[in-house]
Parts: sequence; C-alpha cells; structure tokens
Amino acid sequence: MGPAELMQAAAMARRFYLEGKSKIQIADEFGVSRFKVARVLETALERDLVRIEIRVPAELDAERSDALRARFGLRHAVVVESPSEAGDSTPDSGADPENLGEVAADLLGELVTDGDVLGLAWGRSTIHMATALRQLPPCTVVQLTGVYDAGTADRGSVEAVRRAAEVAGGEAHPIYAPMLLPDSATAATLRSQTGIARAFEYFDKVTVAAVSIGSWEPGISTVHDMLSAEERDHYSSLGVAAEMSAHLFDADGRRIGRDLGERCITVEAERLRRIPEVVAIAGGHRKAAAIGAVLRSGLVTSLVTDTAAADALLGEERPGARPALERADPDGTAAA
Repeated sequence: MGPAELMQAAAMARRFYLEGKSKIQIADEFGVSRFKVARVLETALERDLVRIEIRVPAELDAERSDALRARFGLRHAVVVESPSEAGDSTPDSGADPENLGEVAADLLGELVTDGDVLGLAWGRSTIHMATALRQLPPCTVVQLTGVYDAGTADRGSVEAVRRAAEVAGGEAHPIYAPMLLPDSATAATLRSQTGIARAFEYFDKVTVAAVSIGSWEPGISTVHDMLSAEERDHYSSLGVAAEMSAHLFDADGRRIGRDLGERCITVEAERLRRIPEVVAIAGGHRKAAAIGAVLRSGLVTSLVTDTAAADALLGEERPGARPALERADPDGTAAA
C-alpha cells in the first residue's frame, strides 16, 4: 500500500472501529462503494494496520472460559487464574480458591434480576461468594440445604442467606437444621416444621441458584465427612465420584446412593433441574473429575472454576456432550 492508500485505510479504520460509523456512512464520506470500504478494512487487518485485541481482567482466562462453555454446553463459564499461576506455591488442597467466590458474586450480580428468587446451597465457596456480594437487585433469598454443623449456622450457609438478602434488600428464608440426619423419619419430621417447610415452598420458585461441588475425599466433600466409615465405604463401592448438595454422582453424572437423600435436608435433584440458572462454584485440580461428573448430570447451567480444573476438564478423553445446555438426565429421564 502506498502512502495515499495507507492514509485512506487508516482513516476508514478509525471511522469504523473507533467512531462506530457504518460502512455505508464511510462510503458516502469517501465517495466509494461500501464494497470498497469492506475490502480496505479487510486489507487493513491483513497488513497489520489495525490490531484487534480482546482484553479482560488479568485474573480471568477468556480462551479457557469459551472452550469450557462450548465443550459442556454451559450457558456461562468463567475461568479464574489458579493461585499457583498467580505466584502462590501452595499445593492444591482441594479447597476452592477464595477468589472463585468473588468472581461468582460478580456473576450473580449480572444474572439476578428484580423479583427473582435466589437459592443458596451449603458450601465454603458459596459462603465466600455471599461475603463478597456488593450489589444485587431486589430479590428473595432461600437456603437450599441444611447446614454442615448446626452449631456453626451463624457463620455458614444461614449467614450467607442473610447476607445476600441484606444486600438485595429482600426476604431471607434460612434453614436452621443439619443437612444430614440419622434416619429418613427424623428428616421427614424436620421438613414438616413450619420454618423449614416455608423454605421448601420456595424451592419451586427459585430462578437462580448457587451450589458447590465436592470430590469424594476427606475434607473436600461435606457429606463424606459427615458419614461413618462404614457408610463412606458403602457409597464408595457404588462408584461415587462427586457430591453436590448431598446428592451423589458417578463419573458419568448418574445419581447413585439415592437413599442418602431421604436422610438429608436439601433441594431435590429434579427441582434443581427445573431451576432456569444453576451456577456451580468449584476449582482445583483435585476437584476436576468431580466437576466433570456434576456437569454431565445436567443439573447445572453455568460454572465458575479455575485454570487448573479447566485444563483437566478440557483434557478429558470423553465425547463432547452438552448436558448443561440440554439439562439432560444421564439416567434417561427427560427434564421436567
């Protein structure tokens, strides 16, 4: 390109990319056809006269996010830099990095709209998320599971529900009950109590939910740690690979050990499947297989994770199913 062509190309590119003018407007200004404008803009890109750069905050990974979204058919996927990549040499302990909760809080701020019902399940990552919330549209907030330890309710999921409701200026419906009970009869009795029953009535009204995912390992799964050694061995023999809101899944995302749910205060799996937006928050290489199992269950629609988990998920040698988009039940039952 000669000097005149370069100056014309630069001027047209400025009008198009910086000033937002259409190709027809540019053609009128320069007295050429819009096809000529299109060719000039294309040439400007090819000759490196124009450089298009996609910039997101340094802690977010746009390429991995898009690849993960496409692979699993997710509505939203946000991949955050792992602590080790940020200069933290701490090994992967299995705990979700706290920055996942901060990013999830920002995502909820986008997803929740005025009048929604927000559901929060027990999990360290959801508690971190609630702590990081700075703004939410007016909405009702309901707890989706009992608490890990009733003695720490005020510092756990109950407080997370209160915090979210305070930020949103809406009603809070906490559940003051343990997640796991000794038997199904005790669980049924608690579900019928007024406060808990009122929270359960909101489950079918939930429009956006936030959940955590646990691997079937000590310290990484809340349910695993609440069970006896004999019970853990029993569910391990069934092939459990992941736990979410007291529901157990094998590596293919199929629910197993359904009898456990009868002893738990938690939202039913099929109710979760009917919630329009379910955001899972989990990260770390040790949780990658569990995250994949839950994504294959079709119960979640969006994911906030980190680069360590994303790399493991993208490296899986599995067919490219899109369970999150289809909300398909791997057991073959159609979504309601």
